[in-house]
Amino acid sequence: MDCIKSGIFGQIVGDALGLPVQFIPRDERDLDPVTDMRGQGAFNKPAGSWSDDSSLILATMDGLSKSLQRANHEENLRLNDIIDYEIIMENFSAWLNDGQFTPYGYAYDIGGATMDGIDRYDNGCEPLKSGGIGERDNGNGSLMRILPIAFYIYYLSQGYLFDDVEKMGAAHDLSSLTHRHKRSQIACGIYVRIALEFIENHEKELNLTLEELIENGIKKSKEYYQNLNSFKEELHHFDRVFSLDIQNLPRDEIKSGGYCISSLEASIWCLLNNENYKDTVLAAVNLGYDTDTTACIVGGLAGIYYGFEEIPSDWIEELAKLDYIYDIVNEFSNTLNTLN
Repeated sequence: MDCIKSGIFGQIVGDALGLPVQFIPRDERDLDPVTDMRGQGAFNKPAGSWSDDSSLILATMDGLSKSLQRANHEENLRLNDIIDYEIIMENFSAWLNDGQFTPYGYAYDIGGATMDGIDRYDNGCEPLKSGGIGERDNGNGSLMRILPIAFYIYYLSQGYLFDDVEKMGAAHDLSSLTHRHKRSQIACGIYVRIALEFIENHEKELNLTLEELIENGIKKSKEYYQNLNSFKEELHHFDRVFSLDIQNLPRDEIKSGGYCISSLEASIWCLLNNENYKDTVLAAVNLGYDTDTTACIVGGLAGIYYGFEEIPSDWIEELAKLDYIYDIVNEFSNTLNTLN
């Protein structure tokens, strides 16, 4: 299960690299590209600081660990019988209102849709109906924190039989806590499907290429969604992803703002146009604009594929509250390991 550590640290390191230069246009990054950890910048924080992206990843992992610890492990247990979304939303609320799961004891860099979803929950809305469903509720705030469910699905599948409806449904539900629009759900579903290919490649030592893994994940996602009438009207938004031609698009055609589809496309593009973890996340940061989230999203997949040892150790050591991150990652891994 070392790929859990690789993936999560891959995300948090990417987040920390991008945080100081968040919101800055691409042309400024071209003049002053990020090559290493920086401090100050957008939120005036020291080098190694991480944002809401990492906070919500940690809050999600903690919630998933507690869900599994409290579950009644029957033989035919369904995936959504295990996941307690109330626990996860309580963690999100504790992050926003009390500063838990943060590097400095308070929340900052908070996405609007995420804040709205948590506010709805705090005012009595049930977890799976807390996320916004409007056209403008398709930011990348659920995509950035969705990776832990891929680990959860993969390792729990070693002991339980989950079908694709359960697996993809769990990704959709986890997104829906803050982002309930079907477009956000599909973006999360595609990312999780690709992540599952990466995890299996690592665990079974299949030695498939990045191109093969991403193509497999996208093809399986496309097949799944095309067979669901409730998602068909949204699928045309993903034509560039489903075409399998993202790698060949010029950099100028890759957007890097906060829109979920832009973040998904940018992540795939950065993966396919680089050959190691360091270059992949730096390419994401240097696209500009939503630098921390783009690097966070792609950093998780790059971390799994290239391995923990390929993440620069000095970047890891510089992370704020490093021991705290290790504690949550280890608890998550150990909880999943008890079933194997």
